[in-house]
Amino acid sequence: MYDVYQIKKDFPILQRPLNGKPVVFLDTAASAQKPRQVLEKMRQIYETEYANAHRGSYTFSEQITSEFEAARRTVQLFINARESREIIFTRNATEAINLVAATWGRVNLHSGDEVLISQAEHHANLVPWQNICKMTGAKLVVFPIADDGSFLKEEYDKYLNNRTKLVSVTAMSNVLGTIFPIKEMAKAAHSVGAKILVDASQYAAHSPINVQDWDCDFLAFSGHKTYGPTGIGVLYGKAEILSLMPPYQFGGDMIEKVTYEKTTFADIPARFEAGTAASVQAIGMAEGLKYMLSIGMDNIASHEQKLTTCATARLLEVPNLKIVGTATEKGGVISFDIKGIHPQDIAFVLNKENVAVRTGHHCAEPLVNRMGYTSLARASFGLYSTKEDIDSLVAALLKAEKFFRED
Repeated sequence: MYDVYQIKKDFPILQRPLNGKPVVFLDTAASAQKPRQVLEKMRQIYETEYANAHRGSYTFSEQITSEFEAARRTVQLFINARESREIIFTRNATEAINLVAATWGRVNLHSGDEVLISQAEHHANLVPWQNICKMTGAKLVVFPIADDGSFLKEEYDKYLNNRTKLVSVTAMSNVLGTIFPIKEMAKAAHSVGAKILVDASQYAAHSPINVQDWDCDFLAFSGHKTYGPTGIGVLYGKAEILSLMPPYQFGGDMIEKVTYEKTTFADIPARFEAGTAASVQAIGMAEGLKYMLSIGMDNIASHEQKLTTCATARLLEVPNLKIVGTATEKGGVISFDIKGIHPQDIAFVLNKENVAVRTGHHCAEPLVNRMGYTSLARASFGLYSTKEDIDSLVAALLKAEKFFRED
């Protein structure tokens, strides 16, 4: 049985009242709160076995190296990769996507080639491809989504062709919540000889991932969205592809041999992990992944789907409110607009009620513009979110609507 109230007790920040009232945190899509299991594990590392991973032959270094590599295996398990060496630790999903653009893209993209993305992409899965296409002479192509935010298979198929060298697409939109059919998209991409990269930054916290079943070539996500710390992320890549990619950054621990005249580079994953590893952060991220796995990814998905259905119905009680993004296949992200009230003003009133939501273009400005807006408010759910949180959101929105209409 999914006991959300017991789960919520694992998150110290959610037990801390502000101005005598509980906090209603509805911005998990931006960054998830951290369970005490993650906080305690990171504190334990710093207090009892901190050292530089892969660098020393003394006890602390050996201990943290062992835990760091165990964290890599946890990520492997979490996404069902074939080998742990297919897991590259990065600073975040943004760096992971930039890594692929700067290495695989620089070598494999040429004039006349195309990179295909959707209208629903976060800037992190748009701007790197704009840049690398400009550098290589390749063309960035954007396939449309429906007015309700749904994936349009016919549009994807229409834009996919033998000039397409890479498809780079979100698994779940951070603005609309739309879930994309990655397995089917990967099969279609491979049929024309293209590779596929999946931005799983949103999806990873909500539903199970199986990279072997999806048959994606690359996948990226961030630790801070999966209940771990900031400063750590993951790039998954098929070993046979990663092994042919040149290094991204240069320095310590990514080398095989160095002389003043020449350097040869280490095999994967070390080749892409130059410098001192963010070992404590990687271990903390793994603890967050283990926390989710202990609850069960299917259980989390079911809980959040119920919340999304409930919230969608309840938000319609607010006069003049429009939900933006109503695809049938949708995760726990709801963006909305209240006619005549700026999202920042909505957030101001909600903050007075201790309800935390996001406003703006959510680092997806072209998408928000495509949906007909310059700014939206967004409520997003996590494994600790409750129906009472939705009640508080709706009550605060009703108060905001009334306040601005009377004013």
